Amino acid sequence: MNQKSIDVVDFGSFLKGNEAEKRKIGTGIIESLKRCGFVYLINHPLPDEKIVEMFNWSKRFFALPLETKMLAPHPPSGTHHRGYSPPGLEKVVQHVYDKQEASEKRMNAPDVKESFECGRGEENGDMANIWLPDGILPGFKEACLDFFWTCYQVEHSILHALAIGFGLPEEYFVSKHQVPDNQLRLLHYPSISEDALRNETVARIGAHSDFGTITLLLQDEVGGLEIEDPNKPGTFVDFDTIVDCIPGSWSKDNPKRYEPISAREYIMKRLEMNY
Repeated sequence: MNQKSIDVVDFGSFLKGNEAEKRKIGTGIIESLKRCGFVYLINHPLPDEKIVEMFNWSKRFFALPLETKMLAPHPPSGTHHRGYSPPGLEKVVQHVYDKQEASEKRMNAPDVKESFECGRGEENGDMANIWLPDGILPGFKEACLDFFWTCYQVEHSILHALAIGFGLPEEYFVSKHQVPDNQLRLLHYPSISEDALRNETVARIGAHSDFGTITLLLQDEVGGLEIEDPNKPGTFVDFDTIVDCIPGSWSKDNPKRYEPISAREYIMKRLEMNY
Protein backbone atom coordinates (compact mmCIF):
# COMPACT_ATOMS: atom_id res chain seq x y z
CA MET A 1 0.00 0.00 0.00
CA ASN A 2 1.23 3.49 -0.85
CA GLN A 3 2.12 5.38 2.30
CA LYS A 4 -0.02 8.27 1.03
CA SER A 5 -3.02 6.09 1.83
CA ILE A 6 -2.19 6.46 5.53
CA ASP A 7 -3.69 9.60 7.02
CA VAL A 8 -1.50 12.10 8.88
CA VAL A 9 -3.31 13.27 12.01
CA ASP A 10 -2.19 16.19 14.19
CA PHE A 11 -2.57 14.69 17.65
CA GLY A 12 -1.59 17.97 19.25
CA SER A 13 -5.04 19.24 18.25
CA PHE A 14 -6.59 16.46 20.31
CA LEU A 15 -4.49 17.22 23.38
CA LYS A 16 -5.25 20.94 23.28
CA GLY A 17 -8.62 21.04 21.53
CA ASN A 18 -12.20 21.42 22.69
CA GLU A 19 -14.74 18.60 22.57
CA ALA A 20 -15.59 19.19 18.91
CA GLU A 21 -11.91 19.15 17.93
CA LYS A 22 -11.33 15.99 19.96
CA ARG A 23 -14.19 14.27 18.14
CA LYS A 24 -12.75 15.37 14.80
CA ILE A 25 -9.28 13.99 15.62
CA GLY A 26 -10.66 10.78 17.12
CA THR A 27 -12.82 10.19 14.07
CA GLY A 28 -9.86 10.90 11.78
CA ILE A 29 -7.75 8.29 13.55
CA ILE A 30 -10.54 5.72 13.36
CA GLU A 31 -11.09 6.33 9.64
CA SER A 32 -7.41 5.74 8.81
CA LEU A 33 -7.32 2.61 10.97
CA LYS A 34 -10.49 1.26 9.36
CA ARG A 35 -9.07 1.78 5.89
CA CYS A 36 -5.54 0.43 6.30
CA GLY A 37 -4.84 -0.36 9.97
CA PHE A 38 -2.31 2.47 10.37
CA VAL A 39 -2.19 6.19 11.06
CA TYR A 40 0.64 8.71 11.21
CA LEU A 41 0.44 10.76 14.40
CA ILE A 42 2.33 14.05 14.49
CA ASN A 43 2.70 16.38 17.48
CA HIS A 44 2.15 13.44 19.82
CA PRO A 45 3.24 13.76 23.48
CA LEU A 46 6.29 11.46 23.16
CA PRO A 47 9.25 13.88 23.33
CA ASP A 48 11.67 13.81 20.39
CA GLU A 49 14.66 13.86 22.70
CA LYS A 50 13.48 10.69 24.45
CA ILE A 51 13.00 8.94 21.10
CA VAL A 52 16.54 9.87 20.00
CA GLU A 53 17.95 8.77 23.35
CA MET A 54 16.19 5.39 23.16
CA PHE A 55 17.45 4.75 19.63
CA ASN A 56 20.97 5.51 20.86
CA TRP A 57 20.61 3.04 23.72
CA SER A 58 19.25 0.46 21.27
CA LYS A 59 22.27 0.89 18.99
CA ARG A 60 24.63 0.55 21.94
CA PHE A 61 22.92 -2.62 23.12
CA PHE A 62 22.92 -4.38 19.75
CA ALA A 63 26.55 -3.37 19.15
CA LEU A 64 27.56 -5.55 22.12
CA PRO A 65 29.15 -8.95 21.38
CA LEU A 66 26.65 -11.77 21.00
CA GLU A 67 27.96 -13.56 24.07
CA THR A 68 27.36 -10.42 26.13
CA LYS A 69 23.81 -9.94 24.88
CA MET A 70 23.12 -13.60 25.63
CA LEU A 71 23.64 -12.82 29.32
CA ALA A 72 20.02 -11.58 29.22
CA PRO A 73 18.52 -14.49 27.26
CA HIS A 74 14.92 -14.74 26.17
CA PRO A 75 13.47 -17.90 27.79
CA PRO A 76 12.77 -20.86 25.48
CA SER A 77 9.03 -20.32 25.87
CA GLY A 78 7.43 -17.55 23.87
CA THR A 79 4.94 -16.90 26.65
CA HIS A 80 7.70 -15.19 28.70
CA HIS A 81 8.39 -12.44 26.16
CA ARG A 82 11.36 -10.73 27.79
CA GLY A 83 15.11 -10.45 27.30
CA TYR A 84 17.34 -10.82 24.24
CA SER A 85 16.52 -12.96 21.19
CA PRO A 86 19.43 -13.56 18.76
CA PRO A 87 18.89 -13.71 14.98
CA GLY A 88 16.90 -16.77 13.94
CA LEU A 89 15.39 -17.60 17.33
CA GLU A 90 11.98 -16.00 16.88
CA LYS A 91 9.89 -16.92 13.85
CA VAL A 92 6.64 -15.15 13.00
CA VAL A 93 4.07 -17.81 12.20
CA GLN A 94 1.01 -15.82 11.17
CA HIS A 95 0.45 -18.22 8.28
CA VAL A 96 0.21 -21.10 10.74
CA TYR A 97 -2.13 -19.34 13.16
CA ASP A 98 -4.49 -18.04 10.49
CA LYS A 99 -4.18 -21.18 8.32
CA GLN A 100 -2.99 -19.11 5.38
CA GLU A 101 -1.13 -20.68 2.52
CA ALA A 102 2.64 -20.19 2.44
CA SER A 103 5.49 -21.94 0.72
CA GLU A 104 7.38 -24.51 2.75
CA LYS A 105 10.59 -22.55 2.19
CA ARG A 106 9.03 -19.40 3.61
CA MET A 107 7.62 -21.28 6.60
CA ASN A 108 11.04 -22.69 7.45
CA ALA A 109 13.16 -19.63 6.63
CA PRO A 110 14.60 -18.12 9.84
CA ASP A 111 13.80 -14.51 10.73
CA VAL A 112 17.14 -12.67 10.59
CA LYS A 113 16.51 -10.08 13.26
CA GLU A 114 17.46 -9.64 16.90
CA SER A 115 15.37 -8.08 19.62
CA PHE A 116 15.28 -7.04 23.25
CA GLU A 117 12.04 -6.83 25.19
CA CYS A 118 11.09 -5.53 28.59
CA GLY A 119 7.95 -4.54 30.48
CA ARG A 120 6.67 -2.60 33.44
CA GLY A 121 9.05 -3.84 36.10
CA GLU A 122 10.13 -6.56 38.42
CA GLU A 123 6.76 -6.73 40.17
CA ASN A 124 5.26 -8.41 37.10
CA GLY A 125 5.40 -12.00 38.30
CA ASP A 126 3.90 -13.45 35.11
CA MET A 127 6.56 -11.91 32.89
CA ALA A 128 9.48 -10.54 34.90
CA ASN A 129 12.11 -8.52 33.06
CA ILE A 130 15.45 -10.06 32.12
CA TRP A 131 18.37 -7.61 32.20
CA LEU A 132 22.07 -7.71 31.54
CA PRO A 133 24.14 -8.24 34.70
CA ASP A 134 25.00 -5.13 36.69
CA GLY A 135 27.97 -3.25 35.32
CA ILE A 136 27.29 -4.14 31.68
CA LEU A 137 25.88 -1.17 29.76
CA PRO A 138 25.07 0.95 32.85
CA GLY A 139 21.97 3.09 32.43
CA PHE A 140 20.33 0.82 29.84
CA LYS A 141 17.79 -0.65 32.28
CA GLU A 142 16.82 2.75 33.63
CA ALA A 143 16.45 4.22 30.12
CA CYS A 144 14.23 1.33 28.99
CA LEU A 145 11.92 1.59 32.00
CA ASP A 146 11.65 5.36 31.70
CA PHE A 147 10.76 5.06 28.01
CA PHE A 148 8.27 2.28 28.75
CA TRP A 149 6.33 4.43 31.20
CA THR A 150 6.43 7.44 28.89
CA CYS A 151 4.94 5.34 26.08
CA TYR A 152 2.30 4.03 28.48
CA GLN A 153 1.07 7.55 29.12
CA VAL A 154 0.98 8.21 25.36
CA GLU A 155 -1.02 5.01 24.92
CA HIS A 156 -3.71 6.27 27.29
CA SER A 157 -4.00 9.52 25.35
CA ILE A 158 -4.52 7.54 22.14
CA LEU A 159 -7.06 5.26 23.81
CA HIS A 160 -9.03 8.34 24.84
CA ALA A 161 -9.03 9.50 21.22
CA LEU A 162 -10.13 6.09 19.94
CA ALA A 163 -13.04 5.97 22.37
CA ILE A 164 -14.23 9.43 21.34
CA GLY A 165 -13.82 8.48 17.68
CA PHE A 166 -16.10 5.48 18.21
CA GLY A 167 -18.66 7.66 19.97
CA LEU A 168 -18.03 5.89 23.29
CA PRO A 169 -17.31 7.36 26.75
CA GLU A 170 -13.75 8.72 26.80
CA GLU A 171 -12.64 6.25 29.50
CA TYR A 172 -14.10 3.20 27.73
CA PHE A 173 -10.81 1.69 26.55
CA VAL A 174 -8.60 3.09 29.31
CA SER A 175 -10.81 1.34 31.87
CA LYS A 176 -9.80 -1.95 30.24
CA HIS A 177 -6.09 -1.09 30.39
CA GLN A 178 -5.54 -0.44 34.07
CA VAL A 179 -2.69 -2.97 34.30
CA PRO A 180 0.23 -1.98 32.01
CA ASP A 181 0.76 -5.40 30.42
CA ASN A 182 2.67 -3.84 27.54
CA GLN A 183 6.15 -4.45 26.22
CA LEU A 184 8.92 -2.25 24.93
CA ARG A 185 10.50 -4.02 21.96
CA LEU A 186 13.85 -2.97 20.50
CA LEU A 187 14.65 -4.44 17.07
CA HIS A 188 17.77 -4.68 14.94
CA TYR A 189 18.03 -6.18 11.46
CA PRO A 190 21.60 -7.25 10.61
CA SER A 191 22.71 -7.00 6.99
CA ILE A 192 21.84 -9.93 4.72
CA SER A 193 22.05 -10.46 0.99
CA GLU A 194 19.18 -9.51 -1.29
CA ASP A 195 19.47 -12.90 -3.02
CA ALA A 196 18.86 -14.71 0.26
CA LEU A 197 15.62 -12.79 0.75
CA ARG A 198 14.53 -13.27 -2.84
CA ASN A 199 15.22 -17.01 -2.67
CA GLU A 200 13.38 -17.28 0.68
CA THR A 201 16.29 -18.95 2.43
CA VAL A 202 15.94 -16.28 5.13
CA ALA A 203 13.30 -13.73 6.11
CA ARG A 204 13.21 -10.48 8.02
CA ILE A 205 9.80 -10.67 9.67
CA GLY A 206 7.00 -12.22 7.69
CA ALA A 207 3.56 -10.80 6.99
CA HIS A 208 1.64 -10.66 10.24
CA SER A 209 -0.79 -8.71 12.36
CA ASP A 210 0.13 -7.54 15.85
CA PHE A 211 -2.04 -8.94 18.60
CA GLY A 212 -2.04 -6.27 21.28
CA THR A 213 -4.33 -3.28 21.48
CA ILE A 214 -2.16 -0.85 19.52
CA THR A 215 1.45 -0.69 18.40
CA LEU A 216 3.39 2.56 18.67
CA LEU A 217 5.99 2.11 15.94
CA LEU A 218 9.06 4.36 15.84
CA GLN A 219 11.39 3.91 12.86
CA ASP A 220 14.79 5.35 12.09
CA GLU A 221 15.78 6.94 8.78
CA VAL A 222 16.04 3.50 7.12
CA GLY A 223 12.40 2.54 7.67
CA GLY A 224 11.34 -0.71 6.06
CA LEU A 225 7.77 -1.40 7.18
CA GLU A 226 5.49 -2.58 4.37
CA ILE A 227 1.74 -2.70 4.88
CA GLU A 228 -1.25 -4.02 3.01
CA ASP A 229 -4.92 -3.25 3.43
CA PRO A 230 -6.20 -5.95 5.80
CA ASN A 231 -9.83 -4.82 5.71
CA LYS A 232 -10.46 -6.22 9.17
CA PRO A 233 -11.72 -4.95 12.53
CA GLY A 234 -9.50 -4.15 15.48
CA THR A 235 -9.91 -5.06 19.13
CA PHE A 236 -8.85 -3.45 22.39
CA VAL A 237 -7.79 -5.63 25.29
CA ASP A 238 -6.16 -6.22 28.73
CA PHE A 239 -5.13 -9.63 30.10
CA ASP A 240 -8.24 -10.15 32.27
CA THR A 241 -10.63 -8.73 29.68
CA ILE A 242 -12.87 -10.77 27.42
CA VAL A 243 -12.11 -9.57 23.90
CA ASP A 244 -15.34 -8.95 22.06
CA CYS A 245 -16.50 -6.77 19.19
CA ILE A 246 -16.76 -3.06 19.97
CA PRO A 247 -20.30 -1.76 20.65
CA GLY A 248 -21.74 -0.27 17.51
CA SER A 249 -19.53 -2.34 15.18
CA TRP A 250 -22.04 -5.17 14.72
CA SER A 251 -25.77 -5.69 14.37
CA LYS A 252 -28.33 -8.34 13.49
CA ASP A 253 -27.63 -7.76 9.79
CA ASN A 254 -23.87 -7.43 10.36
CA PRO A 255 -23.07 -10.14 12.94
CA LYS A 256 -19.84 -10.50 14.88
CA ARG A 257 -16.99 -12.03 12.89
CA TYR A 258 -15.14 -13.46 15.92
CA GLU A 259 -16.22 -15.28 19.06
CA PRO A 260 -15.30 -13.71 22.42
CA ILE A 261 -11.98 -14.87 23.89
CA SER A 262 -9.95 -13.85 26.92
CA ALA A 263 -7.03 -11.54 26.19
CA ARG A 264 -4.68 -13.80 28.13
CA GLU A 265 -5.62 -16.91 26.16
CA TYR A 266 -5.27 -15.19 22.79
CA ILE A 267 -2.00 -13.34 23.46
CA MET A 268 -0.28 -16.31 25.10
CA LYS A 269 -1.27 -18.52 22.18
CA ARG A 270 0.24 -16.07 19.71
CA LEU A 271 3.42 -15.56 21.73
CA GLU A 272 4.03 -19.28 22.17
CA MET A 273 3.84 -19.88 18.42
CA ASN A 274 6.73 -17.49 17.75
CA TYR A 275 9.31 -19.63 19.62
